[in-house]
Amino acid sequence: MSEFLSENNACGQNLLNIVSVGNSIVAEILRLKEYVPSIYRLETAADRQKYGEIILDFSYFKVAEAHEKKIEQSPELSDLDLETRTNHLQLITRFYLAFQSVHHYATDLKQYIEELNTGYYIQQTLETVLQDEEGKQLLCESLYLYGVILLVLDFHIPGDVRERLLIAYYRYSGGDATPSGDESNIHDVCLLLRSTGYVQPAQTQALVAGNQPGSVPVPKYPEAYFARFSFDTNFIDLVLARLRCDDIYNQLTIYPHPSHRSTALSTQAAMLYVCLYFSPEVLHTQGAQMREIVDKFFSDNWTLSIYMGITVNLIDAWAHFKAASSAVANVVTPVAIKTLCQQQREQLQKTLQKTQEIVREGVLDDAFVLEHANQIIVLMRQANVLLRWHCLHTSPAVFVVSGQVAAQVHQMLLQELQFDQSKLYNLLLNCGQLELTVRELLSELQKNREKRWTSNREEAMQYLRELSEAFAGSRPLTKIEANPQLQQWFGQVAQRLQKLDIAKPQKAGRLIIQVMQALDEVQEYHNLHANMLVKQQLQETRELLNRMAQLINLKEDIEIHIQMISDFSYAWQLLQRDFIGIMQDSIKRQPRAVIGIRAVFLKLASTLEVPLMRINQAKSEDLVSVSNYYSTELANFLRRVLQIVPETMFSILARIIQLLTNVIKEFPTRLEKDKLREYAQFEERAKVAQWTNSIAVFTKGILMMKKTLVGVIELDPKQLLEDGIRKELVNHLANAYNLGLIFTPEKGKTNVQLLQEKLQALAKTIEGYRRSFEYIEDYLRVQGLRILLEESQRIINYNVEKECNCFLRNKVQEWQSRFQSQTIPIPNFLPLQGDPNKSNNFIGRLAHEILRCTEPRHTIFLDLKCTWYDKRPPHSELLAGSGFFSVLREAMAPAGMVGLERLYAHMLADELKRNLDKLQKNLTSDRMWCDALSSMTKELESRDFPGEVAKQPIKYYQSYTQRWLKVWPTLLDWVLSLGHKQLMRQQIASELSFSSKCDAKLLENTTDTLNRALMLELSSNSKLCNEQGVGMLTELQEILQYTGNYEPLEQVFMATKNTHNMSLFLFLFSIAHVGRLQHSNHTDSLLPKSPKDTIDCVPLITGLLTVLQQFHRNVKMLYISYMCQYVVTVAEAQLTDKEMLGPEVVTMLHFLQAFVRLARLPLSVLEQRIPNMILSEFDYLATPVK
Repeated sequence: MSEFLSENNACGQNLLNIVSVGNSIVAEILRLKEYVPSIYRLETAADRQKYGEIILDFSYFKVAEAHEKKIEQSPELSDLDLETRTNHLQLITRFYLAFQSVHHYATDLKQYIEELNTGYYIQQTLETVLQDEEGKQLLCESLYLYGVILLVLDFHIPGDVRERLLIAYYRYSGGDATPSGDESNIHDVCLLLRSTGYVQPAQTQALVAGNQPGSVPVPKYPEAYFARFSFDTNFIDLVLARLRCDDIYNQLTIYPHPSHRSTALSTQAAMLYVCLYFSPEVLHTQGAQMREIVDKFFSDNWTLSIYMGITVNLIDAWAHFKAASSAVANVVTPVAIKTLCQQQREQLQKTLQKTQEIVREGVLDDAFVLEHANQIIVLMRQANVLLRWHCLHTSPAVFVVSGQVAAQVHQMLLQELQFDQSKLYNLLLNCGQLELTVRELLSELQKNREKRWTSNREEAMQYLRELSEAFAGSRPLTKIEANPQLQQWFGQVAQRLQKLDIAKPQKAGRLIIQVMQALDEVQEYHNLHANMLVKQQLQETRELLNRMAQLINLKEDIEIHIQMISDFSYAWQLLQRDFIGIMQDSIKRQPRAVIGIRAVFLKLASTLEVPLMRINQAKSEDLVSVSNYYSTELANFLRRVLQIVPETMFSILARIIQLLTNVIKEFPTRLEKDKLREYAQFEERAKVAQWTNSIAVFTKGILMMKKTLVGVIELDPKQLLEDGIRKELVNHLANAYNLGLIFTPEKGKTNVQLLQEKLQALAKTIEGYRRSFEYIEDYLRVQGLRILLEESQRIINYNVEKECNCFLRNKVQEWQSRFQSQTIPIPNFLPLQGDPNKSNNFIGRLAHEILRCTEPRHTIFLDLKCTWYDKRPPHSELLAGSGFFSVLREAMAPAGMVGLERLYAHMLADELKRNLDKLQKNLTSDRMWCDALSSMTKELESRDFPGEVAKQPIKYYQSYTQRWLKVWPTLLDWVLSLGHKQLMRQQIASELSFSSKCDAKLLENTTDTLNRALMLELSSNSKLCNEQGVGMLTELQEILQYTGNYEPLEQVFMATKNTHNMSLFLFLFSIAHVGRLQHSNHTDSLLPKSPKDTIDCVPLITGLLTVLQQFHRNVKMLYISYMCQYVVTVAEAQLTDKEMLGPEVVTMLHFLQAFVRLARLPLSVLEQRIPNMILSEFDYLATPVK
């Protein structure tokens, strides 16, 4: 590191920190682009209609007060605004901090330049900093990065979206407040980042056709955008001069060939392109300067990567700048394009052939690399230059301004080039493989360099000593005459080699060359080649000396040269956009191709050094997050490419399952000899074996890829395979659930029949996946059934979470969901059009369809048989609870059952909160209600009751029930709806409990015992109320739900204020409606008197129990007391008058018995309040006396 960047140099460190922050800001913008809340884009008509009044752009500033008043005066808009704020404020704040950091960066850079100009840094001025090599690079990078930040921000987060996010933060944070409380005013941020009018083209591929421009050209773009924050003009001029005239990164030494100049200066050219927008007069009027720039930097290339693969086409980008477009037009002519394309085509063919020969198996080894290191570097350089030119010029630019002229040139270039993408891809594979292998070999050579050199020296000395002994006549080599002179000479040479030291490379190198020459001369002079043994010894000695010389020449900076030559950052986005298809095709044809693709990804991974270098130099805390972002992006790209393996596997697997399920017969335990051929089915079994082998080949292919470190993330091929299988399985399962649970009415089928058919078909599909994974898991080397269980559970939980969002104010966002994953995403399907229930997904559709089939208005539920019957005669069975919920469990698995239960619980909680709050408000504040109920309370609780009421008690009670005649229908619908959902939850719990006792007896018993033990512990002390205890209880609660070990009717959904009036009001509601029921001896239950009546007894009781459960137990007991008082009062009057009980008392007693049974209360509750004579003999007392 130079003196300028030393830790005690404040000038250099401050500039380095500014540049480091710039790279971090770009990474943050790229990271946040995926998290823009969809509602702030206002892309759909539904979003515009719903959120148009609360999500606003900068036009809000003109009418701020009036608009806020409008929102405050509308309860709907206020609720929606509060919901939006609650759900998105955290994300909006993150966006604002990113926007604010852009303004911070600009102000920090401006302040630094002012400090340089005013002499704040001793002995440092703008000129002296530009004279220092590192200082010159950093100053140029600082201005360039600010321009990149603006372009990247405008490209990925459109101006109108930025404005809406800024206004949302302004409104929700209280005006000028900023999270950091610093001097960066929100108004300055708004002025800097207001909309430019630029819109990213919807599909850049359309540019190839050249028919339509990618987007509507924006006047003075981006010069007006860059001019929003002004810098010192002298600083801009000096930076442009350095970029224009110097080789600031010393790249020309690495690319000495004149035809590679544009590649050598490509990084500098991208910086110059961006920085020129800060001085637009050069682009408009300085024709001479622009011709100089184009001739130097863009003579043979007009597409460049400005930052991490964001490419621009100069023909398009400079179309509205007179001097610039004229300079480019001088270079990009039809004749020049034709000549250039011919050269590139010929060079591509030659280089492809050379690289193919070298990367062929068995060619590249350490000896080859040592001997041909320079030629390999030259070939690498040529291959990378060709790769860069072809990738950039044969693909449409990423950042497009207008695009019409550029598209025409692009078409002409492809025609002249006779472009074949497969050749380019092969060159990429060869290049990646060559670089990877050479790097690994060089690394190994550098590691063992001294050891190898010493070993070679010792071996050469041994050969020379053997020759010395042979010429002394003491060694029995055939036909060698003694020669004292040669004996002495070979001995002296061996002694000279002994003194060689690799730490003194120049001296050792000279001596090795001299010894090699001397050996050649001795061989010729003494005619030693006549003896084959001597000749061989000398030859091997020369080879060892040659290796020693090569090891001395092996410099450490060769790997750095390779890294700089192999820069692939320009393809960061192009590779993901244009090469996935061809990569996947090659894997599909030959699974071993993943080895070559690994080399390509390692080549791409090496480019992470570009954005991380300055962050690392500055020792910034952002290093981890930035490197993690780029590494994750690259790892996700690799997963997308390799996803073709599980996709192909699943397509083959579908054929295997079709044969196994429908064609191949299972062998019986006993088989007659004559039928053996019939069951053998050789051809079909051969097909299954062949397809299974192809799956195993794909598995082997991907597992051949070694563990790969991509940035800071290590990718294990086994884990990649499992993730790919999981992803494909999730897509198939989600699609099966989505398509399998669409309920469209069909002629000749009732809703119940359709529901059961759909569930049976879905259960068969899921069983097919289970069988297929059970069969294939050994060939895939994964735990198939575990994967199937985990992913189906995750899909259902995610969809339940999304469906439950409808009932929550604090919604769980996509990025917050613990069930959603970036690696294995669960697909989202659009809600069905015309769905009356407006369900978000399949779980909502299923829940509502079950409710529709068991609607209390049209059905009767017999709790003793757990079956729903049609209300209309002949009361046919509609849905048998035990059989139906068993099919539901097979189709949806226990996770689906628990998900449905959770969804019904959310529906219940929402209904309870909405209606119970209103009911409580009326019972405490409505004067008519309060007066009537308090009057009745006094009468019922007086000592004289019933008094005169005893003569006509029914009339007395009716005088009160008739006061709420208009309220009862709405209240009845609500109570029935609550009871209906609670019935569903009870049936689900019952099915889960039964199945767990059969299929998971140990789990069910263990959790039940633990639950009882914990309940006992909680009742005696409160030690479990700490954080660890609550966590354990929460985990146990989840397992208890899966085993059905819970009682839905005992759940409390909301906090309420206990009120005496509630029990009295529900009592009046009950006596007003129980009369519509009658006891049936056939079913031993209460049924509606009229088939047209909407009432049903069991949902009514469960609904009442649900409401009462939200209050203290005393409210429920008081309700029972009022009911019993009614029974006793009416019974006494009827026995006195007619000497028999009327239907009112009999029905009410049956109702109370059912109520107590469903509430799981002891019968003593009634025995304490009703005389035993009436309670036990009411059927007899209701019999007429003959």
